[in-house]
Amino acid sequence: WMQECSASGCDWQKGSVVMDANWRWINKGGQNCYTHDDTWDPEFCSDPVTCAQTCSVEGADYASTYGVTTNSFKDGVNLKFVTKGQYSSNYGSRLYVMGSEDK
Repeated sequence: WMQECSASGCDWQKGSVVMDANWRWINKGGQNCYTHDDTWDPEFCSDPVTCAQTCSVEGADYASTYGVTTNSFKDGVNLKFVTKGQYSSNYGSRLYVMGSEDK
């Protein structure tokens, strides 16, 4: 929930959050578009336009991978700093509050 105020008073509005893409996997058909030496893989990303057309950002399991859950009152979120998954541990997350469902 977010509070929006004007000269006539304040109202509560439901809001949405989105995970920063830097925390999500960018790939083409299961192959990482970003290499371990902090560069884009030239096989998929010879230039920015080709990279954008070739690679996609994976969806995110906010709760089990990133430790982001709604709070017990359903009016906010809880953030865990360390989330231990089946294959690895994830440290931190960065969320943005969205103005609407698609922006």
